[in-house]
Amino acid sequence: MFELPETFSRLGIALGLGLLVGLQRQRTDARLAGFRTFPLVTVLGALCGLLAQSFGGWIVAVAFGGLALVIVGGNLPLLRAEEERPGITTEVAMLVMFAVGAYLMAGSPAIATAVGGAVAVLLHLKPQMHSLAAKIGDRDFTAIMQFALISLVILPVLPNHYYGPFLVLNPFKIWLMVVLIVGISLGGYIAYKFLGARAGAWASGLLGGLISSTATTVSLARRSKQSPQPPGLAAFVILVASAIVFVRLGVLIGATAPRFLPSALAPMFVMFALLALLGWWNWRGAAVGSSSMAEQVNPTEVKPAIIFGLLYAGVLLAVAAAREYFGQSGLYVVAVLSGLTDMDAITLSVTQLVNAAQISTGTGWRLILVAAMANLAFKAGTVAVLGERRLFWRVAVSFGIAAGAGAALLGFWPN
Repeated sequence: MFELPETFSRLGIALGLGLLVGLQRQRTDARLAGFRTFPLVTVLGALCGLLAQSFGGWIVAVAFGGLALVIVGGNLPLLRAEEERPGITTEVAMLVMFAVGAYLMAGSPAIATAVGGAVAVLLHLKPQMHSLAAKIGDRDFTAIMQFALISLVILPVLPNHYYGPFLVLNPFKIWLMVVLIVGISLGGYIAYKFLGARAGAWASGLLGGLISSTATTVSLARRSKQSPQPPGLAAFVILVASAIVFVRLGVLIGATAPRFLPSALAPMFVMFALLALLGWWNWRGAAVGSSSMAEQVNPTEVKPAIIFGLLYAGVLLAVAAAREYFGQSGLYVVAVLSGLTDMDAITLSVTQLVNAAQISTGTGWRLILVAAMANLAFKAGTVAVLGERRLFWRVAVSFGIAAGAGAALLGFWPN
């Protein structure tokens, strides 16, 4: 039982939450319940939760059932009518707010307040949510369902044990990293689908870096030959996408090895800022015109996810073998080879080594930076093979400056 001030405080919260949701329903001309009914429903839930502390939880169950019967009775005239029936959003909201009131007396007021506020926001955003649902096409919905398959179906059934040589292969943890990578890419992909060709140069670079900077570079390099546009603008998008890679790496490090982040943050930021500055330098003379978003591939396809999982497992084995047989010098060779095409796998492998205290944080960020420099070299080579000459020289000079800065960080930045 609560003290009297605490009891009145929680009843006041219930009343306020009911008024908030009721006001929203009143503004939509809800037939069944509005500004007065919702506060009564929420306070009823709170009173039942209060009584349940002395007489048992059956009071809440009976009151909940009684409220459900009242809702059904209120809808009977509508059920008999021949006119089109509206949805049951208000009815469900009444049941939820009753539960919120009851929980206020049994749990955390903060949680109850958050849920009640979320209900009000959810009801208020009906037009925006319907618009969002209308914009999601079949392919986008498939992407969301595939992510659900990857994260909610496959992940929980994988064994959480270590196998194989050097005991570094854990199916659950490997797939967990796949879910993390796909989740980040999916966020960028959804934003890309809504912006599409309307995305400006900044948005193109930002989303390209979140989804895949390599794919963005390949697409723009090909486009530079097929439909020429100002090379400075294409170079700007490529450089911004490459700069965002370092933001993405920071997110991965923070999510998988938080204690590693303070050491890696400064050099990652230096590379991000330099590439962004070089992008701006290329953009200055290409402000006229526009850049459409480079074509992106759905990142939630199961096949690419499996391929990344296998790649990550291979990098884990290569890192373990290199460390066992060649020491830290072998790790740098693996970092270069892995970074040529994919930064995520080597970054996650390095964070595992740092977590296990097998390498220092200073060695860790240096390995990631070496891989990033190899990745820049690979993308420059891609532009050389697929792209227009003027674009290649802009990208090559910019990436060369970034590589020089990276070499300076490797040699002179303190551990």
